[in-house]
This record gives sequence, C-alpha cells and structure tokens, in this order.
Amino acid sequence: MIEILIVDDHYLVSKGLERIIEFENDMAVVGMALNATEAIRFLHERSVTVVVLDISMPGRSGIDIIRDLKKIRRAVKIIMLSMHHEELFAKRAFKCGASAYLTKEMAPEEIVDAIRKVSSGRRYISSRYAEILAEALHDNPVLLPHARLSDREFEVMCMFGKGKTNRDIADDLHLRERTISNYQLQILEKMNLKSTTEITNYLLEHDLPVY
Repeated sequence: MIEILIVDDHYLVSKGLERIIEFENDMAVVGMALNATEAIRFLHERSVTVVVLDISMPGRSGIDIIRDLKKIRRAVKIIMLSMHHEELFAKRAFKCGASAYLTKEMAPEEIVDAIRKVSSGRRYISSRYAEILAEALHDNPVLLPHARLSDREFEVMCMFGKGKTNRDIADDLHLRERTISNYQLQILEKMNLKSTTEITNYLLEHDLPVY
C-alpha cells in the first residue's frame, strides 16, 4: 500500500486530493498537514511512502523543507504541488530532492500516475517540463540574475512583484518584518536592482510568477 501525507495550507485542496486517491486500491492518505511544522512532526512520528507537498505555505515554503523531510525519512518520495508553471520552481524542487513537480490544474489521473511512479523509485516529469528541460540543456542559456537567489529569496521577490509590502509578506510567511527587509536587501544586491519597482519590472519582463 502506498501511504501518502498531504501537506497543503488549503483544506479544500487537501480534501480534493484525498477524494481522488480514495478511489485507488493501492494507495491511501494516512495524514494531512497544514504547514511545514506539522509535516515535520508527522514524519518524526511515522513513516509514509509519498509526501505531496504544496510549494507555497505560511512560514517555511515547500521547497525549503524538502531536505528536512528527506533527513527524517530517507526513503520518502516528495511530489511538489504548485500553482506556478515557472520552470525555475521545478528545477529548484528537483535539485532539493523532489521526485516530481505537478501543477494543481493537472488531471486527477496524472496525479495518481505520478504517485505510483515516484513510489517505485522513478521520477515523474510531465511532457511540458520534459520539453523545457531538454531545451535548456540544448540551448545552454546564460543564467539570468534571479537564478542566483535562494529559494526563499525567490519566493519573497515574487511576492514583492504582486505589490505586497514588507509587512504583508512578513504576515503571510509568519516571519519578522526585519527578516523580510534583510531578504529585500539581499535580493536587490544579487539582482543589481535599486527598488521593488525594478523588481516588479524584472518579473514582468521575464514573465515570472507573482504571488
């Protein structure tokens, strides 16, 4: 039996995934977590086969805790679930140890197929991302400035792009406003930009997500 932990701060999303999975005879949802802290606590208490992990949650992001989850349960397989199509998220997720990257708009049968494949030790890459990665390898593009950012810095940058203030972002991520200010300075320095307005312009110019 493939035992699954769903980690998503949106209850309806978790229940929808559970509903999809309950029709499959070879898999079962054995736990749900609303954030990184609950996910880490759950894996300390019991083992699961697969963790379906939301990329964007209050506090620590999904990508931010992949390595922590793998340290607790070395054999666990991670499926990253995201609302973003941006290939940079997929690359970061795989680099941190994820076995699959799915968007929330994917068909139920594709999610089920991904769970089966990663549970058997394989990676799951949709045809969309297979093409993107193949083109990246073929073209060998020069890295853009945002590729220098850490996962958290990239997340904060995208939130600035939506017009959120430091206080808004601090509240969303359950961090101190001073911490966000530090991220802001690091982002501007690494990107060689001067203001959050320039961050927004950069995101629009390169068709990057904002949230």
